[in-house]
Amino acid sequence: MNIVVIIILVIGAISMAGFSQPELMEKYQFNAWRILKNKEYIRLLSHGFFHGSWMHLFINMFVLYSFGKAVIHYFSHSIAMNSNLLFLIFFISAIIISSLYSLSKEKNNPYYNALGASGAVSAVVFATIFYAPYQPIYLFAIIKIPGIILGVVFLVYSRIMAQKNNDNIGHDAHFWGAVYGFIFPAVLNTDLIAVFFKKLLFL
Repeated sequence: MNIVVIIILVIGAISMAGFSQPELMEKYQFNAWRILKNKEYIRLLSHGFFHGSWMHLFINMFVLYSFGKAVIHYFSHSIAMNSNLLFLIFFISAIIISSLYSLSKEKNNPYYNALGASGAVSAVVFATIFYAPYQPIYLFAIIKIPGIILGVVFLVYSRIMAQKNNDNIGHDAHFWGAVYGFIFPAVLNTDLIAVFFKKLLFL
């Protein structure tokens, strides 16, 4: 079975368990204050497997499914490692990496909580943009926009909203997850950096 499907099934099962057992979400959601003060480091990873609502779960899993298979394909042709295992490492590490900024930012705020795989999903989307910067992405499944343009707009939007910090969305995780999506393949195969700029500049 495709590793993307397995991840979706696992996240779906855990999220549904959280819907019926709120104490599970409370125990495993991201909370920087508890992570650092009580050494509850599992929360850095576990929060990515829980979601706040059915819609939150559906959107993240739909985007993950839509882009995940493409990333595995790109990995298989550019990095000398089992692509399914590499994707698993990429996705799991993205949950953690995308949360590190919030860990520092919210370390003295015991009331800040976060749930969901959005940071890791952002990493997956931006990995596809790294490999194919002008591949179109359909915004709201309707508006066709080149990936690199949508990516820049997304980064700017996420940064602005993170600074405002006036909603319950983890914009910092979105931003840093997206950045990680660019960095991960580039670190494992530095030749991809030149390939990216050649594609970007139509060389």
